[in-house]
Amino acid sequence: MKNSQTSAAADNPVFPIMIAIGICHLFNDTLQAVIPAMLPILKEAHDFSFRQLGFIAFALNIVACLLQPVIGYFSDRKPKPFALPIGMTFSLVGMAGLALAPNYWLIIISVMLLGFGSAVFHPEGSRVSFLAAGNKRGLSQSIYQVGGNSGQALAPLISAFVLVPLGQIGAAVFVLVAAAGIALLTRISLWYKRQLDEERSGKRKKVLLTTMENLTKNQVVTALILLMVIIFARSFYVTNITSFYIFHLMENYDLSIKHGQLYIFLFLALGAAGTFFGGPMADKIGRKKVIVLSLIVPLPLCLLLPYAPLWAIILLLLVIGFFIMLSFSVTVIYAQELVPSKIGTMAGLTVGLAFGMGAVGAVAIGSLMDEIGVYQTMIITSFLPFIGLVGLALPRDQQIKSST
Repeated sequence: MKNSQTSAAADNPVFPIMIAIGICHLFNDTLQAVIPAMLPILKEAHDFSFRQLGFIAFALNIVACLLQPVIGYFSDRKPKPFALPIGMTFSLVGMAGLALAPNYWLIIISVMLLGFGSAVFHPEGSRVSFLAAGNKRGLSQSIYQVGGNSGQALAPLISAFVLVPLGQIGAAVFVLVAAAGIALLTRISLWYKRQLDEERSGKRKKVLLTTMENLTKNQVVTALILLMVIIFARSFYVTNITSFYIFHLMENYDLSIKHGQLYIFLFLALGAAGTFFGGPMADKIGRKKVIVLSLIVPLPLCLLLPYAPLWAIILLLLVIGFFIMLSFSVTVIYAQELVPSKIGTMAGLTVGLAFGMGAVGAVAIGSLMDEIGVYQTMIITSFLPFIGLVGLALPRDQQIKSST
C-alpha cells in the first residue's frame, strides 16, 4: 500500500513549483540576455571589433558550457538545493560589474560571473523541474525552458528600451531582477530540500522512467553524439540571429538599432512559443518526431532569409523561430531518458553544450564578418540547419502512455 501511494505521489505534477522554477529561469536568462542586447551599444561606445564582441559573448557562454556538465554530475551524486540562490548571487555581482566596467577586460570578467551563475542554476533548476513534473515531463520541461527562452527573447527589447537610452549603466536595472530571483529561489530550495529528504527516507519514490528501453550502451552513446550535433547546428544558427543579424538589418536595410532589435524580438518570442509547445507535443507523439519536425521545416526558410525583402523577413523569422526552437526542451528530455539515472548531468550536458556552441559560434561568426563582411556571412550561416538532419538517425522513442 505504501509503495502504491508513493508511486501515485511521484506521478502527480506540482504546478506551483513548475511555474516558479520557470519564472526563475526567466529571471536567469533575462540577465544573460543583457549581453547580446548590449553588443551594439558596446560597439558604438568603445569601438570594439566584431571579433571582440564575439569574445564577450564567448566569455559568458563558455563558462556556462564547461561548468554545467560538471555541476550536473556532482548534483546527481549529491544535490545542493541552496546552490540555486547562491548561483543567482554570482549573477547579481556580475550584472553590477557589467554596468560599471570601464574597459574591455572588466567587461569580460563581469560576463564570466554571469556565466558561472547560469552554470549553477541550470542543472539544479532542471532537476527541480523533473521532481515537480510527475507524469507531465514534457509539459514541465517546456514550462521550465520557455521561461529561459522568454528571458532570452527580451534581449532586443532590453536593447531598444533600456540600453539605447541609458547606455552601459542601464545594466544596473537588472540587479533588481537578480535580487527577485534570489528571493524566489530561496523558497524553491526549501521545497527541493524536502523532496530530497523524502527520497532518502523512502516517503517519495525516486523516478527513473525512460521511453527508450532496451538500447545498448553503444546505441545510447551514438544517440547522445547525434543529439550533440543537432544542438551544435541549432545553437550556431540561433547565435547568428540573436547576436549578429541586427548588423545585417542595419547595413542592408538601413534600420536603426531600436527598430532592428524588434525583428530579433519576434524571432525569439516565437522561439519561446515553440519551446512551450514542443514538450507537450513530444508527450503526445514522441520525442524523435518533434526533433525531426523542428529540423526539416525551417531548412528552406533559412536559405531564403538572406535574400528576402524587408516585408517578408518578419514572416520568415516568425516561422523559423517557432520551429527551430520546437525541440529545445525535447532534446533535454530525450537525453535524460537516454540516461535516466543522470538527470542533472544530462541537463548540464545538453544545455551546457548549447551555451558552448553559442560561445564558439559568436567568435566564429564575428571573425567571419570581420573577414568577408556581414552579408556574405549571413549567406554561409543559412546552411547551418542542414547539419541537424543527422537527427533522422536518432533511435525511436515511445510516448508515455500515462501522460495522455
